[in-house]
Amino acid sequence: MRRWCTNAREVVVGEGAVTVVLAHGYGVTQASWDKILPSIAHVNKVLLFDWDFINSVAGADDGEEAEARYTFGRFADDLIALMDEREVRGAVFVGHSMSAMVGCIAAARRPDLFAHLVLLCASPRYIDSEDEGYVGGFEDASIHAMLGAMESNFQAWVKGFVPNAAGSVAVEEHIKHSFLAMDPVVALGVARMIFLGDEREALDVVPTSCTIVQARHDFAAPPVVAEYMQGRMASAGTGVTMEIVESAGHFPQLVASARVADILDGVLLPLHNKGAYDAVGAPVHVASDVEVDGGAIDVMT
Repeated sequence: MRRWCTNAREVVVGEGAVTVVLAHGYGVTQASWDKILPSIAHVNKVLLFDWDFINSVAGADDGEEAEARYTFGRFADDLIALMDEREVRGAVFVGHSMSAMVGCIAAARRPDLFAHLVLLCASPRYIDSEDEGYVGGFEDASIHAMLGAMESNFQAWVKGFVPNAAGSVAVEEHIKHSFLAMDPVVALGVARMIFLGDEREALDVVPTSCTIVQARHDFAAPPVVAEYMQGRMASAGTGVTMEIVESAGHFPQLVASARVADILDGVLLPLHNKGAYDAVGAPVHVASDVEVDGGAIDVMT
């Protein structure tokens, strides 16, 4: 089975002791980090990569149905494999959207790889569970209607969805281009994994301290979800804090890049002060080489 992460690259400027791993979210590529990369790379080693759903073609790798082969656990295994391959230990992992939960699962499986998780616009469950009192932001019928719209006419769905998700006209074309680069069948398979999934139990076993970063007006992952994550993780004993970014849309690293960079600086500074160490105390070695008013949004468009 082919690996799901490609185009891995390391950015090394100077002798930064901390490695930052940047994992992009659904529909975009590592280019979504471009606005904050210079700030991070100035004093840190940075590892970036692309999840392969951007360039995958359904049926190109094996006989498994595209909609069945994508799972959070398998993305986590690929992240672990990449970090092992690049000899990364004790990293600060920044996961956007779906990658946030991938990072939580990977950290539970391999705590030695991670010093801190930054969970940007994360959600463990998008569908409301009324009997449990859980608010994910969407009703079950709305999610299935959205998936139906994707299956019926993917390009039309992208053109309606991206303006809500972008949060700024300035970044709409960039995001739309990335979304449209996905094979529609692959895109639907990954979307089913994300929007129908329930990874709430993963929050109970995260062994690494976390910073949840939430956009104030994110229709996909509203602040109530971030509050739920913080409460559940804290109850499980995870050290967790939350930062709110005063921006709209699901991509604050693009529309409020200075604020996101400042938050990351705050996470990284204590690690620089004490030095980066692996689980047994040895120095880490890294190989070099939208509705703003909060009203309802029709996710079908």
